[in-house]
Amino acid sequence: MRGVTSSPRALRRPVRPLAGVLLAAALLSGCGASAAREDGASRAGLLFTTALAADDLRAGCELLAPETREQVESDAKSPCGPALRSLDLPKAGAQLGVEVYGRQALLRMRNDTLFLSQFDDGWKVTAAGCVPQAEDEPYQCALKGS
Repeated sequence: MRGVTSSPRALRRPVRPLAGVLLAAALLSGCGASAAREDGASRAGLLFTTALAADDLRAGCELLAPETREQVESDAKSPCGPALRSLDLPKAGAQLGVEVYGRQALLRMRNDTLFLSQFDDGWKVTAAGCVPQAEDEPYQCALKGS
């Protein structure tokens, strides 16, 4: 057959450009965090820290992930508001940056680090009052779920 080749090299040639196109498409289509998701995580974290700074513990509790809220109430043996107040979380300060990985986010503030998860009803705080430890060690968090 004229124009048809069966050499392995001829069959491999189109794969490189195709692989490059597929890689570029994957990167552009959402493998990285979208600005909307970063904004959503940032907004939830800032609402949480603003609520605590204003002593609006009801709003702060509403922004906690369900397991985190249950854990803080269980640890303090009291309702969420008083339990949250007893943790004496640091004043977060200005936002330094946000990193989103799938449905998880890390929000760095001047005086605090928060972890958030995306739920059906929006982003919720899963941990706060977090301090980095030695390299490759997990953060130590004053507020966290189980």
